[in-house]
Amino acid sequence: MQQRSAFFVSDRTGITAETMGLSLISQFDLIEFVRTTLPFIDSITKAERAKERINAAYAADKTLPIVFGTLIAPPIRKIITSAQGHFIDFFGTFIAPLETVLACKSSHSIGKIHAQGNLTTYNQRMEAVNFALNVDDGAQTQKYQQADLILIGVSRSGKTPTCLYLAMQYGIKAANYPLTEEDMQSSDLPKLLAPYTKKLFGLTINPQRLHTIRASRFPHSQYAELRQCQREVRIVEALFAKSSVPYLSATALSIEELSSKLLDITQIQRHFP
Repeated sequence: MQQRSAFFVSDRTGITAETMGLSLISQFDLIEFVRTTLPFIDSITKAERAKERINAAYAADKTLPIVFGTLIAPPIRKIITSAQGHFIDFFGTFIAPLETVLACKSSHSIGKIHAQGNLTTYNQRMEAVNFALNVDDGAQTQKYQQADLILIGVSRSGKTPTCLYLAMQYGIKAANYPLTEEDMQSSDLPKLLAPYTKKLFGLTINPQRLHTIRASRFPHSQYAELRQCQREVRIVEALFAKSSVPYLSATALSIEELSSKLLDITQIQRHFP
């Protein structure tokens, strides 16, 4: 497999450059990218050092590194673009056309999307994260009335990371409730969930995948046996169908994809961005 260096250069966290850059290079299956993120390149000195690293990669690989940049300051961008790499300038490519269409000059401010200047948004994010942690795994069910969403499913189906992602990314207060062996003795939803049926969303998972996840944490246990996983998934999916609880399979979806599909189905309001 061909190998190629890829740099993500930013004057802030590098999250935007990484997200957009990775979306592009993921389309090239025959190339293995050696990825390097260079965040907070916000001075001439740092830019010169970043240029040296890009040039060193070129000298070692004998091929031009791909450099994805989200750089605002022209002097810093000029240094990076003079490096021995193929520079893809996300801001430079899109800002100018937007200024034309909107008939308005951009602020050229560094790090606005990640800024904490909006205290209300920041506090809402932290409140949602704390909520998700406090009610994780069926804890403090008395707080479910405050929840925007309650994820239910078998243990290890991806409920906790999905709740935390929804909290961090969108400020959504998401709780999660693991359906236990006792809950599965009935063909109905647990009584404590009855008042919140409109907030419920189910997660399921391929039994073989569930078996693999559980076996890595609790090997040789009944909890991790494939037969047990098959049984739990079968019962829970039947419960979702009977109770009209919408659900998704987390088997082949990333947390980002799962959350996006979930929000599209439920139409829960995103508090930000």
